[in-house]
Amino acid sequence: MTTQQPFSSSVGRVLFTLKQAAISQLHPKMLAALLLPIAVALVGAIIMIWTLWTPLSLYVGNWMDHSAWVNQTDGWFAQQGWLSWFSLSASLIPIIVVLIIFPASGALGMIVASIFVMPLALSHVQQKYYPDLKQESSNATLLSVSNAISVGIIFMVGWVLTMPLWLIPFLGFLVPLFWGSFLFTRLLRMDSLVEHADGAERDEIMAKNKREYWLLGLAMALLNFLPPAWLVLPVFSALAFSHFSLQQLHQLRSQERLTRG
Repeated sequence: MTTQQPFSSSVGRVLFTLKQAAISQLHPKMLAALLLPIAVALVGAIIMIWTLWTPLSLYVGNWMDHSAWVNQTDGWFAQQGWLSWFSLSASLIPIIVVLIIFPASGALGMIVASIFVMPLALSHVQQKYYPDLKQESSNATLLSVSNAISVGIIFMVGWVLTMPLWLIPFLGFLVPLFWGSFLFTRLLRMDSLVEHADGAERDEIMAKNKREYWLLGLAMALLNFLPPAWLVLPVFSALAFSHFSLQQLHQLRSQERLTRG
């Protein structure tokens, strides 16, 4: 069974893919798959809070002590009788630590999902929609793990380094949105192709559909701002990228067969 793409525009193709992913998400096997990334993110958050809260708090506190504008602000509050009790540095420290630990645990859940849940999503989509699509990749696991590690490192370093930009109006929304889009796109674009496509096919599909992949990543990052959505996003995003990538691979191979006659 093949899926005909009824939309020609990039947005239309992405919306159709999201519809397919939503239908696939309701399958009992895909609903059960939700438990793994949620459990990993939860356990990761607990471990990070247990082990990193104190050293991160000390590091951020030391940075606050050497920040001129923080000291000036605290000095201003101290001169206001009814606000003398308030300390900006003491208030910001736990907020900053939380904004480091929670995204890190979420990224860990996404990485685990990309390595362990993505094969389940790919298998489900391939068996239902593209049963004749063969796996022609080698070193899939190694490529997936190396990609997950490199993307995870870039995401966390970039997230932390750009946190000061959140203080600028609108950037407090746009910067996290960018990094969320980056994580979903760079992580799942590769993993959705790595099992079935060879190197040349991956390069061609990613080059031809760069806009669509980033639109998919952007859609996932926007959904991530909705509190209940993050519970299903690790699996839903894997399904969305699986649907799109396998469809593009199926079309590419069909065109090649027609060309060869």
